[in-house]
Amino acid sequence: MPIQRLSRKHLMATGAVLAATATAAVALTATAGAHDTKDYAKSAIKGGKAKNVILLIGDGMGDSEITLARNYTVGAAGRLNMDKFPLTGAYTTYAVHENGTPDYVTDSAASGSGWATGVKTVNGRISKTPGTNKAVPSILELAQKGGFATGSVTTAELTDATPAVLASHVTDRSCQGPADMAKCSVDTIGKGGPGSIAEQSVNHKVDVLLGGGKQRFDQKITEGPYKGLTVTEQARKLGYQVVTDDASLKATKGDKPVLGLFAPGNVPTEWTGKPAALGGTDPQRCVTSNANRPAGTPELADQTAKAIQLLEAKQKRNHGKQGFFLQVEGASIDKQDHAADPCGQIGETAAFDRAVKTARAYAAKHPDTLVVTTADHGHTSQIIPLEAQPPGLSSTLITDEGQPIKVNYSTNAPGQSQEHTGTEVRIAAQGPQAYRVLGVTDQTDLFGTIREALRLR
Repeated sequence: MPIQRLSRKHLMATGAVLAATATAAVALTATAGAHDTKDYAKSAIKGGKAKNVILLIGDGMGDSEITLARNYTVGAAGRLNMDKFPLTGAYTTYAVHENGTPDYVTDSAASGSGWATGVKTVNGRISKTPGTNKAVPSILELAQKGGFATGSVTTAELTDATPAVLASHVTDRSCQGPADMAKCSVDTIGKGGPGSIAEQSVNHKVDVLLGGGKQRFDQKITEGPYKGLTVTEQARKLGYQVVTDDASLKATKGDKPVLGLFAPGNVPTEWTGKPAALGGTDPQRCVTSNANRPAGTPELADQTAKAIQLLEAKQKRNHGKQGFFLQVEGASIDKQDHAADPCGQIGETAAFDRAVKTARAYAAKHPDTLVVTTADHGHTSQIIPLEAQPPGLSSTLITDEGQPIKVNYSTNAPGQSQEHTGTEVRIAAQGPQAYRVLGVTDQTDLFGTIREALRLR
């Protein structure tokens, strides 16, 4: 039965029945905001230098995506781990055109380049200037120069835009492997450039690289000193230990850099369900598993914990006074939003939130750690009234509270990829220099916050 034919009474009855069998019904509480006090915020205002920085990026995780995941998993009055930071603000996300004028809706390449380099750029470009197409040093490169251990973890391909902005500089984000350089002729090794994103990432000798994208690293290099080798073989020659599943990741030590490749492309999502449809869907509960996710695929939170362990081990082995910089991306919040798949989207937001919990637990024991969580841009999903009949795609879910919630995807025509939005997004933080996220800032200001926290020059 199409959802627009169902009355609110029918939906509420359906919710009540499903609530009786729900495995994780959430009790409402009036104390969810108990930490939101002046004293709590005041005690969180810390200056000084941070030893470590953990930056967590929920790709496409606007306020609507956060609210949907909260409502579904912990209840309308509940709080996610990302809701519990003491200091919260918002930042603007726009990109620019080549002449510097604003492009109001950013992609992940331009937005990531903003916080990675402090310089806004054109959509599609990776850590290079908008007009002159010149490389700009990234926060990871500055951290390496300053003696910090560095890491990048993602549920996307390691060559996707958000991880790419840290350790590569290319004209177009599509130039992920040696065979993908059609739009980056000036960046090819033959033209004196640094090569593809995959080649640059391992050439930078980032200490920990964990994610998907094995297909890019299996491509053969066609130019330069590693010609004829795959990028994975190049990585091994540079000293990387290459791991492909949870067991091999757990077995790694901190004596060599680690390249984890856990999927040919993007890492499969954790949850599944029916995508939104024209005219809506029947009320559904999400399936908290995915038959297409291979056994042994590590969860994002586990990768985060292991990355921290490996980065700490490197610094202890080198007797370094400096700590580490780590970026963690929940990438497929965005990808499932593009696909109008609310269950996939919620599951990836929940997985990202567990990584936030891991980071905050580490910071609780290491208060000299700055932890920041934010998004690169907003996205399409909107929570709408049950009676609404939107012209685009929609779906009705039954939350863990046993209540129906309707989600709409209408930023593009049905059958086409749903689009980013130009809204500001949340940024929250704790630790040294965290107060710098308060108010309304810009994406490029995050670069300055991290640089100041780590005292990078």
